[in-house]
Amino acid sequence: MKSRLPAPLIALACAVLGRAGETPRPHILFMMADDMGWGQTGYRGHPLLKTPHLDAMAANGLRFERFYAGGPVCSPTRATVMTGRSHDRTGALSHGYPLRLQERTVAQGLKAAGYVTGHFGKWHLNGHAGPGVPILADDPRHPGRFGFDEWVSVSNFFDQDPLLSRQGKFEEHRGDSSEVIVAEAVKFLERHRGGGRPMFGVIWYGSPHSPFRAREEDRAPFAHLDERSAHHYGELVALDRSIGTLRAALRRLGLERDTLLVFCSDNGGLPEVKPSSVGGLRGNKSTLFEGGIRVPGIIEWPAEIRPRVTSFPACTMDLFPTVAELAGVPAAALLRPLDGQSLRPLFNGEPARREQPIPFRYGQRAAWIDGRHKLIAEDHGRGAAQLYDLEADPAEARDLAAEQPALAARLREALLAWNATVEASIAGRDYPGGRVEPPDPGRVNWYETPGYAPYLEAWKGRWEFATYLNRAAAGDPAAARKKKQPAR
Repeated sequence: MKSRLPAPLIALACAVLGRAGETPRPHILFMMADDMGWGQTGYRGHPLLKTPHLDAMAANGLRFERFYAGGPVCSPTRATVMTGRSHDRTGALSHGYPLRLQERTVAQGLKAAGYVTGHFGKWHLNGHAGPGVPILADDPRHPGRFGFDEWVSVSNFFDQDPLLSRQGKFEEHRGDSSEVIVAEAVKFLERHRGGGRPMFGVIWYGSPHSPFRAREEDRAPFAHLDERSAHHYGELVALDRSIGTLRAALRRLGLERDTLLVFCSDNGGLPEVKPSSVGGLRGNKSTLFEGGIRVPGIIEWPAEIRPRVTSFPACTMDLFPTVAELAGVPAAALLRPLDGQSLRPLFNGEPARREQPIPFRYGQRAAWIDGRHKLIAEDHGRGAAQLYDLEADPAEARDLAAEQPALAARLREALLAWNATVEASIAGRDYPGGRVEPPDPGRVNWYETPGYAPYLEAWKGRWEFATYLNRAAAGDPAAARKKKQPAR
């Protein structure tokens, strides 16, 4: 299935395809877990979970102590990865909201620069709420519409024996979902490694998101925990194993040295999981406290990155600007305003200070991280505010707003100025014509979409769909409420 690039990117393609004599550009792979907290790795000293493959990646790459998801829930962060912009600018206000077609994405930019592109796993940028289903071929916001040449994808979270869509063709797969999508990504690398084009792959896991269902052998080490926590941690065991599979494939294919490999999570950890998922931080998924947005972050690139641990603050909005610089993607391929910055200077040194503060906006709350300080404020920065020193107080236990009013006022002023630009973006001022086209469709339960009607009866027998479909068929008010409060 062919995807159409925006006219400005087509015009830019010719300018970047001919790069003879320059340093070869890296292959690029983005991996992202679903609901994995900052504390859920072996290298952070988790009391139960072992992650030998993530630990090896961290030891061989750049391990971030302060890496931030672009939002405290799923779809928003995915939008920030794709665009380098805060999610509210892109229309992805919360989980299940779609990415606007007028946005310019990292896949489009790299494709125009000569990369072959593939997406594998969770998408959740097409406006569909509810458990993950294979994406329809005629979905107006499938991954191909945003620059992916190939995609084996599902709308939202997915688990054992997943039902996926290969560019619109539905396929049943057997095995753990993490291993299934990594196997597909490895096939992508095998198909294209001899084609003379650099490769860009996005691997978005469905784990360890609910509904938790791990293989018996993976959850066995956690049998003393409650059932949900045991399955949750079992899914992380399989996810870590799949990372080992991918890194081994890169070595086998001779791609390891020249591949930029990124790992992070889409938001902070879950509150109900025991032991704690956030490593002593305050808050969890859905909050703008550190536990809701600080996540594991690793970048590995053996040819260029000096392995070490860094406390430099970085975020998912930085990924597109970073790879754009590495791949020679023209600045015009990134829609402005941008909220991220290139991390290229960090690969071999420690910049004294981050140039661009890291902004957040979710619901009515907003946050502004400027170096060591963080302001959290109600009403998009206009309401009551809290101020924290994240170097001295990473757990955000001591509010400094009353003690340092001048600093709090300075950060609030910057936050409010930024928020005004976001309001302009929401109104469409960043796009040609100064408006959103087509208008934002909002989010909808996929089982209310006509394209899925032929499948509903058969899918009532699938464990991951049965609860939703049977409630909807019975007219259960709880199913109707899912439209307003869709599963994340």
